[in-house]
Parts: sequence; C-alpha cells; structure tokens
Amino acid sequence: MRIAILADTHGFLDPRIAEIVTECDVAVHAGDIGGADVLLALQPRSHVVAVRGNNDTAEKWSTRELRLLETLPTEAEIDLPGGKLVVVHGDSAGPAAQRHEELRRRYPDARAVAYGPSHLASLDDSALPWILNPGAAGRTRTYGGPSCMLLTCSEDRWDVEILQLPPRKYRAL
Repeated sequence: MRIAILADTHGFLDPRIAEIVTECDVAVHAGDIGGADVLLALQPRSHVVAVRGNNDTAEKWSTRELRLLETLPTEAEIDLPGGKLVVVHGDSAGPAAQRHEELRRRYPDARAVAYGPSHLASLDDSALPWILNPGAAGRTRTYGGPSCMLLTCSEDRWDVEILQLPPRKYRAL
C-alpha cells in the first residue's frame, strides 16, 4: 500500500505533488490545508484523510467552505498493513525541540505519527513511533521547494521516502 503524506499547503497545492498523489492509494494531509480546493485536488486511488491545522480557521477559509472545515478532526488514526499511522498537525505538542518526544509519549501504540507545523521535512525513525514531517506541499515557506513523503507499507515492512521538488515560481492570478 502506498500513502502520500503532505502538510502545510495554506491554500495552494503544488501541482507536481498533486500528480504524485494520483499514484498513491491514500492521501494524508497533516493540517494547514487552507481551503476545500486543496482537498479536492488530492485524487489518490482510494481516499483522503485530513486533519485541521492551527491555520485552518473560519477567518482563513471561505464562508462557503465552513461546513467542510467543521468536519475536519484535529487528529486521525489510520489502520494500515503493519501498524497504525496517527495524523495530527502537531502545533499543540510543545516547542519544536521537544515535539518528537511529546508525540511519541502521546501516541505510543502508533507505528508512525505524521505532523506538520514546522514546514521542514524530517524523518525521525530512531525510535517507535516514527515521527514524520512531510514539509510544506504548497508555496509558503517550502525551504528549498515543496515536499511530501511517500510511505510504502506491508504487514512486515514500512519504507518512507522524502520527496523535495525544485522550487517553482507561480504567476499571481
């Protein structure tokens, strides 16, 4: 099974990442989505799992999209072959320096925790659960280009790959 993990689109999904998602079974968005159009652009083979980030607020979403925003949970658990993936935005897990330790404490039964608020891609597989930050999949604070993660999982093996794309300039609409 192949899972695309992304976060921090802030209303804009890089089209190259949208294309990567089409080749995956499930898409996971770890918050700071920025609008329904981002979720609609995610077209994996099966379904999308998304959580609300600290910037996913009524003030920042279109009034036409508020009903969708209200349905977004602050955390989600996905049972996958070989273990459970927890998805949170992570902004409530304390300062960045202690965030991995806190996420491991909060979700000890997970195989991995995906989170987002730093916009910096990182894979911490030094202990269980693994802590996965896919970086920013939009155009805001991408630190070298938009990024996402690909999780390939089976009952006996999980592999994670960070994909960071070259930066691209987009014309304003």
